[in-house]
Amino acid sequence: MQATTADAVQEIEVKYRVTDEVALIDALTQQGVLLSPPTRQDDQAYAPAGWEYGMSKTGVPFARLRTQNGAHLFTVKRPVDNEMACLEHETTVADREQMHAALMTMGFVATVRIAKTRRSGRWGKAALCLDNVEGLGTFLELEAMIRADESGYAVQDRLDQLVRSLGVPVQRVTDTYDSLIRAARIAS
Repeated sequence: MQATTADAVQEIEVKYRVTDEVALIDALTQQGVLLSPPTRQDDQAYAPAGWEYGMSKTGVPFARLRTQNGAHLFTVKRPVDNEMACLEHETTVADREQMHAALMTMGFVATVRIAKTRRSGRWGKAALCLDNVEGLGTFLELEAMIRADESGYAVQDRLDQLVRSLGVPVQRVTDTYDSLIRAARIAS
């Protein structure tokens, strides 16, 4: 049975650069947010052959292979409204190297490796991630899942208001980690 667009799910995100992690954790704790112990994630990002940084990501499928706690997760995201509002499909895979080879065979190109330590939690209906990304620093992400036929912009505005309500200085970023890492490498 083939999934329809109405069956698909969008992952809607907002992301912030964090300058005071202690103040942020204190503010989240006051909101009843409990963070998990830190886990290490090793992500390899992929783009279709022919796509280059600087080109629009909207409508283009991107893949990721993640290893965390010895398990491998394969994810495909296709941005809909913007880079942080994506149709998403993911599944576990038994063999990371074989999945990498399959992606290369399908015409994807490995782009950026992203290593981070993540603590996660829930804040109401939103998933929350506090990430320490190697070479970039600390970031806060809030994520919500919605139907594919819903607009991500309204959800992003609601999530942004939630983060701003903490009263902690943060800087909203609209790029994904792979774009931020690539930009940092070019700048250095």
